[in-house]
Amino acid sequence: MAISGSSSSEVRVASSEGNSYGSALAMVTTLFFMWGFLTSLNDILIPHLKSIFQLNYAQVMLVQFAFFTTYALLGIPSGKVVEWIGYKKTMVAGLLTMGVGALLFIPAAKVPSFPLFLGALIVLAAGITALQVAANPYVTVLGPARTASSRLNLTQAFNSLGTVAGPIFGAFVILRTAGKVQDVSKMSPAVHKAYQIHEASTVNIPYVGIALALVLLGLAIAMYKFPRIEATKDYRPGELTRAKGGIWHYPHVLFGAIAIFVYVGAEVSIGSFLINYFAQPEIGGLATAAGGGLHQLSASLLLLATKVIGTWVPLYWGGLMVGRFIGSGVLQKANPGKVLSIVALCAAVLVVVSMLTDGGLAVWSILLVGLFNSIQFPTIFTLGVAEMGPLTGEASGLLITAIVGGAIIPELQGLLADRIGIHHAFVLPILCYLYIAWYGVSGSKVREPRRAAGSL
Repeated sequence: MAISGSSSSEVRVASSEGNSYGSALAMVTTLFFMWGFLTSLNDILIPHLKSIFQLNYAQVMLVQFAFFTTYALLGIPSGKVVEWIGYKKTMVAGLLTMGVGALLFIPAAKVPSFPLFLGALIVLAAGITALQVAANPYVTVLGPARTASSRLNLTQAFNSLGTVAGPIFGAFVILRTAGKVQDVSKMSPAVHKAYQIHEASTVNIPYVGIALALVLLGLAIAMYKFPRIEATKDYRPGELTRAKGGIWHYPHVLFGAIAIFVYVGAEVSIGSFLINYFAQPEIGGLATAAGGGLHQLSASLLLLATKVIGTWVPLYWGGLMVGRFIGSGVLQKANPGKVLSIVALCAAVLVVVSMLTDGGLAVWSILLVGLFNSIQFPTIFTLGVAEMGPLTGEASGLLITAIVGGAIIPELQGLLADRIGIHHAFVLPILCYLYIAWYGVSGSKVREPRRAAGSL
């Protein structure tokens, strides 16, 4: 039976269909993999587009800005869509929208046009936003509330599997099919234009294949019979009264939204800068190994990226995957808030080490951050919607909207990198992790709602 359309009420899965929990969770997990795969492909597009269009760091970070700003614009409206047509139809609509976005890469490459690439990314992100708003809360209700964090960490582990597969896929089917990198400063306008078209066209076949896969997955979701979720009225004592206050009166929800904002910003910032960071002579020494200096860095990035992504970058995203599988077991018994604080502090320390060192230590310390990033998003999410009862849907929409941090913070780090250097620009993620550590031990505590003066 289809999934019920109400997300603003407390929900339960019909007990008669309890034996389908596992298969339903497995089906939804494919969505987590898919949006992780497509989101991490941005890390391939960033150096690729930087080289094609001769962009600086701040300009090329508009890729992440356009992508993640869509969450802010469509997070809450996507929650309304879930209420209107239900979880299942929202998932299907999200997948089809993502397919349209993938196909829009073809005209963007044909022109070629950096703004058109950004437009295609916005459409793609619109579909992913719908999937996030529908799938995350659905996973939390497919079982006991006490293990919701563990369950969401498990599904997010497969999201991380997608983020590992995405860059590897992109390196081999986009960067390796690109032509030999040339010095564009010596090209005539006509030759330069032809070169841009050729290089941009390397995205055509991969994104057509992605669009086809998204449509097929959408059809599979549409035909699958999910366990029925019923809206209930058996709220916990006082829950119905509390619901009248709205989510804006619950500190743990608001602090949780900020935590999501800074976490996604830190994760995306680090992932987006890895290729350029490792290309620095004092860090990975890849530019020197390729026979070029800093003045030739943009021209050599495509060749370097294939090597880096094939060896090092998957370790960053793979750390998230491994950590989430481990965390899924640990959080069955451990206090989620305390565990969150510990891993956030460890991540902050590792970034500090990378900033203060060079060479192999700087490389491995920043890669190890991925392991400690692992449980942060799903744990923040479950702490943020804890004990919200009929307001769980609204709280979820706000937390998903806060993913816009992936747009703002990388752009700020890009501005810093242009001014103080890419090495020291990592101070921004450190501040993010310190806030998350505070949220785990203090900000996530469920308190009585704060009501405006004169409110009931």
